[in-house]
Amino acid sequence: MGLTGIPAAERTHIGFFGKRNAGKSSLINAVTGQSLSIVSDVKGTTTDPVLKTMEILPLGPVVIIDTPGIDDEGELGTLRVEKSFDMLRKSDIAVLVVEAKEGLSPEDEKLLAEIKKRNLPYIICYSKCDEYMGEAGENEIYTSAKNNVNIFELKEMIAGKIKSTSEKRIVGDMIDQGDIVILVIPIDESAPKGRLILPQQLTIRDILDKNASCICLQPDELADTLNALNKKPALVITDSQVFGQVSKTVPEEIPLTSFSILMLRYKGEFEDAFHAVKTLDSLQDGDKILISEGCTHHRQCNDIGTVKLPSWIEDFTGKRLQYEFSSGTGFPGDLSPYRMIIHCGGCMLNEKEMKNRMNEAKRQGVPISNYGMVISYVNGILERATRVFEK
Repeated sequence: MGLTGIPAAERTHIGFFGKRNAGKSSLINAVTGQSLSIVSDVKGTTTDPVLKTMEILPLGPVVIIDTPGIDDEGELGTLRVEKSFDMLRKSDIAVLVVEAKEGLSPEDEKLLAEIKKRNLPYIICYSKCDEYMGEAGENEIYTSAKNNVNIFELKEMIAGKIKSTSEKRIVGDMIDQGDIVILVIPIDESAPKGRLILPQQLTIRDILDKNASCICLQPDELADTLNALNKKPALVITDSQVFGQVSKTVPEEIPLTSFSILMLRYKGEFEDAFHAVKTLDSLQDGDKILISEGCTHHRQCNDIGTVKLPSWIEDFTGKRLQYEFSSGTGFPGDLSPYRMIIHCGGCMLNEKEMKNRMNEAKRQGVPISNYGMVISYVNGILERATRVFEK
């Protein structure tokens, strides 16, 4: 999470791109005020993307991404260039670093075309302006990391192009001050020892920021707690794995949803996932399903992604299906083999990457939904689990 306690997925991701020796690493060190990246006259010093969480004024909490040169050569160089382009999926803004006296190269033009294709905010930063100074056009700035020329202005420029997400809420816009929200959090073999998972932490904080109250409990404590309250809860939020059990306990007039569905609304494409879940009705024997998670973790014997979801899906569809699994950054580029994709809530991915994954699936014509949507659908409660979002 970093010193400020803000998870990397909640920070603005700033990607620095450019050719080898264009001055990316020197510029990053100047912008951050730290020796964050190794600087060398040897081409190709940065061989893999480097991501670093930090706080930069006036930008606030950010993730800085230093990438390999987009003109790298050879078999390994080609792979490094692919890694650099891949970092566009994570970036909220791209800074294309170009050596001022050389100007835009064909490699720079290719990257710039990809940036524009993705509608990604960008800045062309002409480095080493102490060797050559031109006239800056729109989205352009001349800088010198060596002499600290226009470094502050570059940070201001980045800040001005980053769309503010400070008003986005996980649940705070659906509740009022003084409301009671119940969070159902199973403590089982899949629960991390001694801590809560990120969606639970973020939801609790958002409820407190609204000056509302939250009650955290396990599924078998839910009925007694509901009976003991003298005020009806404004909302019940549950772990998706116990959706069926919780829906039978919570009265119909009390709104109910899950952490996974909240995370989808917070950083994904909600409407697309809602409609895609009905693909389950048309699955046929042998169809291939991709089940994808944004994080990597040690899988338990009763893991939700690899064990529980396939079992629930096959019970619901009555079909014998094929499954493939991905985790972390390993999201496939070619999605054509899959009849459907089911993604986790994406709490460890930033909004840009989560939406990129969903939009890429849409572009390739593959329906993509999410854990919470699928689990509520196979339990027959999708309409109830999403009703709270109608307003």
